[in-house]
Amino acid sequence: MFEVFSRGYYLGRLYVTPTDGSRALMHSDQHERVNEELYATGEGLERLDAPLVMKLESRHFPVHGGEDVPTNTLAVPEELLEDTRVRNPPSLREVFLARRERVQQLLSFSGGVHTDAGT
Repeated sequence: MFEVFSRGYYLGRLYVTPTDGSRALMHSDQHERVNEELYATGEGLERLDAPLVMKLESRHFPVHGGEDVPTNTLAVPEELLEDTRVRNPPSLREVFLARRERVQQLLSFSGGVHTDAGT
């Protein structure tokens, strides 16, 4: 789903669609799988439900799992989509997933909610 893009990001393609909720979501099973593959360190017990940090265009935000979200879809709060070029959703878009080592730094710069991912 995601491939190495740079030292700070993985690159993926997801269908981006609006949600009237307050949090960005992707299907729970995919969220857990990405957490396990890309955020887990393999040392001891680790949370696989910790938010992922994604970037759509210039905005970073935490992404949580949700059972009601279709697979390969990123459901983004409407207020976040207002500042993007996403038109006629769902729209297949490139999205960036921050590497585990960058999560806290990116969220602190963007004013996002701090998570324990990457700690």
